[in-house]
Amino acid sequence: MNIVNLNDLSLEEINDLLDEALDFKNGKTVDYQNKKVIANLFFEPSTRTHYSFDMAAGNLGCRTQNFEANHSSLTKGESLYDTCKLFESIGCDALVIRHNEDDYYKQLEGLQIPILNAGDGKGNHPSQSLLDLMTIKEEFGHFEGLKIVIVGDIKHSRVAHSNYDIMQRLGMEVYTSGPLEYKEEGYHYIDFDEALEEMDIIMLLRVQHERHKGENDFSKEDYHLRYGLTLQRYQKLKDSAIIMHPAPVNRGVEISDELVESEKSRIFRQMHNGVFVRMAMIHKVLGHE
Repeated sequence: MNIVNLNDLSLEEINDLLDEALDFKNGKTVDYQNKKVIANLFFEPSTRTHYSFDMAAGNLGCRTQNFEANHSSLTKGESLYDTCKLFESIGCDALVIRHNEDDYYKQLEGLQIPILNAGDGKGNHPSQSLLDLMTIKEEFGHFEGLKIVIVGDIKHSRVAHSNYDIMQRLGMEVYTSGPLEYKEEGYHYIDFDEALEEMDIIMLLRVQHERHKGENDFSKEDYHLRYGLTLQRYQKLKDSAIIMHPAPVNRGVEISDELVESEKSRIFRQMHNGVFVRMAMIHKVLGHE
């Protein structure tokens, strides 16, 4: 099987992946004894996703091959399909792929090897959504009725697009906020300051300048003042509220520097949980039922 879009999975399958990830965090071990090879194909820069998939594979006793786009036959005109077909042909057991094109995986339907989507354009980021859900489940023990506001560059964010759909399916109340020019049509939009006191989860996003065409004048100071989580806004949050961010974090823009590791912040716990979620995903596509 592939894991490329969480909308392809049932809620039972999603909860099974989360339970598996929690089991791994609580000490469950699986050892493929170097008999499985995971190829990491990252066509966009990545730190957290790339290296946590690499760590996850290692924790499962898998070997990894790490593809470098700039030193490959892509520079000679090789297609994405043929690049992936190579890794299938040389004996890899699963492909982890990050690509800047939306729904890139639709080009790969002829492959006979599992695909784990590590992010496609501004479309989907299933492993990030799953680690976010794992962090929320650890914190609250449930999803039903929780209120979350996702703040920032909604329009260009695969994190926002993946989370908005799956969190609603799980019974959460999902809101978005941020600059109107980054608003996504059809999403529930609210004023950030008006939402603060009611929310269980504040999820902050960076502005994805690399996906903007003809970037307008952007002021970090102005953005932080209008949409950033400042100390003043932090003090309005519910006692039980938590702060999340997929990272990389732009300190002093979407969140004040002193709040990144504050009591309510779960940003580095998200990163920690990402390894266990990706272990569960790899274990699933390698044939585990």
